[in-house]
Amino acid sequence: METNITVTKEQILAIAEKSCRTLMKKFTPRELPPAMTFHYHQSVFLLGMLRVWEETGNEEYFTYIKGYYDALIDDEGNFVYERDQLDSIQVGILLFKLHEVTGHKKYMIAARKLRSIIDTINRTSENGFWHKDKYPYQMWLDGLFMAGPFLVKYANQFHEKDLIQTVLYQERLMRKNMTDSNTGLLFHAWDEKKVQPWADKETGCSPEFWGRSVGWYGTALIDIIEAIGDEYQGQNELPGEVAKYVENVVKFQDEKTGLWHQIVDKGDREDNWLESSSSSLYLYTIAKALHYGFVGEEYKENLLRGYAGLIEHMTEEAGNDLHLHGICIGTSAGSYEYYVDRPTSTDDLHGVGAFLLGAMAVYEYLED
Repeated sequence: METNITVTKEQILAIAEKSCRTLMKKFTPRELPPAMTFHYHQSVFLLGMLRVWEETGNEEYFTYIKGYYDALIDDEGNFVYERDQLDSIQVGILLFKLHEVTGHKKYMIAARKLRSIIDTINRTSENGFWHKDKYPYQMWLDGLFMAGPFLVKYANQFHEKDLIQTVLYQERLMRKNMTDSNTGLLFHAWDEKKVQPWADKETGCSPEFWGRSVGWYGTALIDIIEAIGDEYQGQNELPGEVAKYVENVVKFQDEKTGLWHQIVDKGDREDNWLESSSSSLYLYTIAKALHYGFVGEEYKENLLRGYAGLIEHMTEEAGNDLHLHGICIGTSAGSYEYYVDRPTSTDDLHGVGAFLLGAMAVYEYLED
């Protein structure tokens, strides 16, 4: 179906740059919140900025990204990080590009330390990674994004190909244990022991499809495919899974705004609300799926309507600044009431990072 929605590459890049510069003006690299902490909020934002740098070649962006990591990692590759959780691994995703551009060995020393997390992380009886030590026997959708793409990049950098099989196995475990047969969506979390207050006593799954966790999962599928590359490594299932993911997600796209709700499948409830970071991540996956031909062009309208809705309903321009609203703050697993009662923020880093990733993926698709 042809769409009459007009979205131009020039507009997308201008908005993405304005979004980057808004936060660059507000924070020095070392001030990015939580300040002087090795944390995925910063790295998701900086990963989005990296995509802008790759398109524009503007060295200010690369210098800013490098400034964050250099504030935390010394010349010997020493740094402080949480060693009992998958979230820490994601922060290393930019180390490979920093090493490629600068040649400094400290970035790969740091990468080796992050890779070692999975040697000691606790696991389920099926060898699935616990999300964090404080979440025993639990796998969370977020974890595939937090660890998967980094480990594949590491596998390629250090010729440790078995790591790719580890990542593919973690994804299959999530699909096996967390997929809902009715919607095709994956639940936010799964408790093997079925003892958490939110866990279904038969399946162990949390009761809801939390928007951003579903978004992380789709983003991870794409990033893992891209990181593996063309060489066959057993990834042949993933393009089909991306296609099914897109088909399932667009069923719940809001007809009026083109966005998606905090609880994906319950947009008809009055207390549910539209959420910007998850909507951005769905756009990322849809745009990439279109770009690679995993889905047909019939999804182009969903993509452009979603992007236009994101700009219209979730962004606000104030002079030279661009602010992103409607970002759910960091969230655990829980009940419907828990999710819809979560506060939202403006310009939260992982929300802006998701926005940049989505915008630049739409930009890439329009170049095709």
